[in-house]
Amino acid sequence: MNPCRSAVSLARGLARFGDLRAQRTIAGLNDYEVELAKVKGEFVRHTHQETDELFLVVHGRLTIRLRDGDVTLGAGESFMVPRGFEHCPVADEETHILLVEPAGVINTGDAGGPLTRAAEPLG
Repeated sequence: MNPCRSAVSLARGLARFGDLRAQRTIAGLNDYEVELAKVKGEFVRHTHQETDELFLVVHGRLTIRLRDGDVTLGAGESFMVPRGFEHCPVADEETHILLVEPAGVINTGDAGGPLTRAAEPLG
């Protein structure tokens, strides 16, 4: 099948996995990956020194805690965290998000730790 003729359904992609905090790659865009994830609870406060990170909420609500205030996103809203800005994503309820970031970016940035996971292909 020609990938240029295939639409990507975010809802169908999200229905294909259930684990929280696992990022699934749905597309490549130049040197970037477009990923889906399901999140709930507070993530780790971290920084990506070399890259920006785009969050788009598909379902639910996501708060991105920054040092100078919070940004809260609902379904259909996005926010770009600039490189070097410390942030901590928090979701009080299960929230489905789309991320755009360079391939190979570590999800926990400079913080590392047990929540570090590489993105996997949706498959």
